[in-house]
Amino acid sequence: MSMLPESTGLLPYWLLLVVAFSVLNTVQCYRSAHFARRTFNGPSSKAEVTAFAGRLFGSWSFLSALIRLYAAYHINDEHLYFLALCTYLIVLTHFTGELLVYGTLKVGTGLAPPLFVATTSVVWMLTQWSFYVN
Repeated sequence: MSMLPESTGLLPYWLLLVVAFSVLNTVQCYRSAHFARRTFNGPSSKAEVTAFAGRLFGSWSFLSALIRLYAAYHINDEHLYFLALCTYLIVLTHFTGELLVYGTLKVGTGLAPPLFVATTSVVWMLTQWSFYVN
């Protein structure tokens, strides 16, 4: 069994890269709320970003990483592909809501990476659906 996905195209490798960063984010969130506070740095975030919230965010990141990991190795499975796509749509919905509705985010360096990764992934996965899903 190969350590890397055996599918053609670059999307499986992108998913693995995102998985690696998600696992690192999970570890950071479990160690301290400091990293969550760097991302959630809006006017309402001080009372909302607790150690518990950081760990909860870390758990969500790890769950997403597992779904994306399975999708990277089974990229032609329509159900796993769809689930991985949904994880990115949830990220976009979550961060947009935190920015526009709840005020725990502000536009800046904390918001840029998750929005870039999620938007890139959604567009890539939607445009390449027919290439990967048989």
